[in-house]
Amino acid sequence: MFPTHRPRRLRTHPQLRRMVRETVLTASDLIYPLFAVPGESIANEVKSMPGVYQLSIDKIVEEAKEVYDLGIPAIILFGIPEDKDIDATGAWHDCGIVQKATTAVKQAVPDLIVVTDTCLCEYTSHGHCGYLQTGDLTGRVLNDPTLELLKKTAISQAQAGADIIAPSGMMDGFVQAIRAGLDEAGFENIPIMSYAAKYASAYYGPFRDAADSTPQFGDRRTYQMDPANSREALKEIELDIIEGADMLMVKPALAYMDIIWQVKQASNLPVAAYNVSGEYSMVKAAALNGWIDEQRVVMETLIGFKRAGADMILTYHAKEAAKWL
Repeated sequence: MFPTHRPRRLRTHPQLRRMVRETVLTASDLIYPLFAVPGESIANEVKSMPGVYQLSIDKIVEEAKEVYDLGIPAIILFGIPEDKDIDATGAWHDCGIVQKATTAVKQAVPDLIVVTDTCLCEYTSHGHCGYLQTGDLTGRVLNDPTLELLKKTAISQAQAGADIIAPSGMMDGFVQAIRAGLDEAGFENIPIMSYAAKYASAYYGPFRDAADSTPQFGDRRTYQMDPANSREALKEIELDIIEGADMLMVKPALAYMDIIWQVKQASNLPVAAYNVSGEYSMVKAAALNGWIDEQRVVMETLIGFKRAGADMILTYHAKEAAKWL
């Protein structure tokens, strides 16, 4: 074969490499996470996530405008309420922090897509994703009663102006319950981006600082997936598709590229990958120590998610990546 076939011929010039590039990353592939807190003019940097802040709604609006100007089409909103209780009232109340932030962003930047994280852990006093059995300190969430809370939360977020509902609690039947609730409330055109394959991962540590959502006891292994399982992920996405999911998410992303690939191959739905807080913080820490080239590592990682099959990437690197692009 050699010297007739020389693959290096197509690598000799930057423009030629661009022409034959198989996987392309654009700002349109990115979704930027934001954390909303009560108050005004607040920007509290998350110590374990350099460059990421808890923001008051006025600051969220400023960020939303910048994100839109960079060509990023969407944000996802998380909320840290002023008060927490066992009923997760701040998650579904009309004056909840995410509801108020959603309305403010849609008024200021109507063409920016607002995704709302539909979960309860930031709003419960115990830090778990739903109702618990009285006296149970293991973290076993009562599945079916929690579905009613998730339904109420999704409806209130849609009423506030959310464009996409993204349930993340990994409750059995949560997509069906939310779909039914949205349809009954007249929001049949609001899509659901299901956290279909969400693993009980150690990579979430910094997020729990950002969202103030560390469980007070136990852990989330009774409802989030075992990192050792891949066939189970396909079962989860199959159920979510049957229940009415419009988009599927794999979370985390970096250690789960095989899952992203399998989900993409098994479904015709758009697939999102969540480049989670621990993945972000490891890169930031190494870059701050001068151990890596941050830009090259970030872009290579994001391209890897796309190559694995992700159509969308939720990432704290979104603004930086959009500028580099």
